Amino acid sequence: MTDAQDTAADSSLRTNGGTPPDDAGSSVLGAPTPLLEPREGIPPVITDEAALAKVIAAFAAGSGPVAVDAERASGYRYGQRAYLVQLRREGAGTALIDPVACPDLSGLGEALSGVEWVLHAATQDLPCLREIGMVPTRLFDTELAGRLAGFPRVGLGAMVEVVLGFVLEKGHSAVDWSTRPLPEPWLRYAALDVELLVDLRDALEKELDRQGKLEWALQEFEAIASAPPAEPRKDPWRRTSGMHKVRRRRQLAVVRELWQMRDRIAQRRDVSPGKVLPDAAIVEAALSLPGNVHALAALNGFGHRVGRRQLEQWQAAVDRAKALPDAALPQPGQPVTGPPPPRAWADKDPVAAARLSAARAGVSALAEQLNMPQENLISPDTVRRLCWQPPATVDAASVAAALTGYGARAWQVEQVTPVLVTALAAQDA
Repeated sequence: MTDAQDTAADSSLRTNGGTPPDDAGSSVLGAPTPLLEPREGIPPVITDEAALAKVIAAFAAGSGPVAVDAERASGYRYGQRAYLVQLRREGAGTALIDPVACPDLSGLGEALSGVEWVLHAATQDLPCLREIGMVPTRLFDTELAGRLAGFPRVGLGAMVEVVLGFVLEKGHSAVDWSTRPLPEPWLRYAALDVELLVDLRDALEKELDRQGKLEWALQEFEAIASAPPAEPRKDPWRRTSGMHKVRRRRQLAVVRELWQMRDRIAQRRDVSPGKVLPDAAIVEAALSLPGNVHALAALNGFGHRVGRRQLEQWQAAVDRAKALPDAALPQPGQPVTGPPPPRAWADKDPVAAARLSAARAGVSALAEQLNMPQENLISPDTVRRLCWQPPATVDAASVAAALTGYGARAWQVEQVTPVLVTALAAQDA
C-alpha cells in the first residue's frame, strides 16, 4: 500500500466533507464569513500603457506566487477572448486589467516568467490568456488540487468556503464581461476572485502533502503548463446540439452549411453563434429540408423575428446543401482514430469488452480507495485504448510503457499499472 492509499484508508485523518484540517488538526468550524470587500478596496481598471507599466513593475517586484484569473463573455460574444484579467501578488496587491484596451500583456507575462501562477480550473483560462501574451511556466491549479485531494465540490466558492471559511459572492459569474464600463459590483466580484486564491493554494498544498499526493499534483500541474495549444477541432459543426437526430448525408450537409454561415455572421458581428441562430433551428431545418423561404419561416427558430433578407440567406444555405453532388456530402460519422465506442465492443470483440469491464472495475475501486475521481486517476480514453489493443505480452513493464505512450504521468502509471495488469491478464488467461 502506498502512502496515499494508507492515508486515504485512515478515516481518522479525513475531515468532514473533505475539508483539510488546519495546523492543529481541526477543520474550519462555525459559520463561514462573507467576504464583502477586497483588502485594499477595488483597484482602478488598467486601460492604458502607462498604468500597465506600473503594474508590471509592481508585480515583478512582488514575492511568492501570483493569483491569476480571467473573465470571458461566453454566451454573449464570439470566441473565448478575455475581457478582464485579475492578478494578486504579495507586495503588489490586486490589479484589474482591461485586455481590450491593453491587448498585449506579453510584458506582464515575461515579468512573471518563472513565478508560480495560481489559477482555478487553469485549462479554462489558459487559452484566452495565451492570446494576450500570458503563458505560465509554472502553475498551481486549485480546482485540480481539490479533485486530487478528494473534495466533493471543487468550484472556487465551495473550496474557499470549506477550506478557508469565507463566502464569495456568486452573482456575476455569467454576466457579459464585454460591457464597458464594467459596473462596480462586477469589479468587486472580480477582485475578490483572486483575493484568497494564494491562501487556498497554500492550504491545499498542505492537504495534498498530508495525503501523500503532493508529488502527484505537481506532475499534473507540470503537464498542464507544458502542454501545447490545442489543435483546431476538425469539423466543429458536428458538435451542433441535437446532431444525433440527423442521420442522412443530405441532412448533414444542411447542418454544415447553416453552421458555417452562422459562424461567419457571428464572427463578423462579434456575438455568440447561438444568438444568431439556435442549434435547434439548424437541426430542424436539416430534418425538414424546406423547399422555400415560406416553408423555412414556418420552422421553430425562423419565425416572425427573422427578417426576409435573413430568411433568404438561410434558405440559400439549405439550397446549396441540397444541390451538392453525392460525392461532396459529408459522411455520417467522423473517422475513428482510436477504438470504437465501448457499446460496440461486445459485438466486435467480446474479449476486449471483458478486458474493459475488468479494467474499469479495478480503476474504480482504486480511485475510491485513493479518494479521487476516476478520470483524474487515469484518463478513460487511455484505459479504452489499452484494453482494445493490449501489449503482446502483458506484464508490468509493457503496460507501464503503453500507459506512458498514451501520455499518462509517472504517478498514474505507478498507481494503475498493477490494477490493469491484473485485469488484462485475467481476461486473456
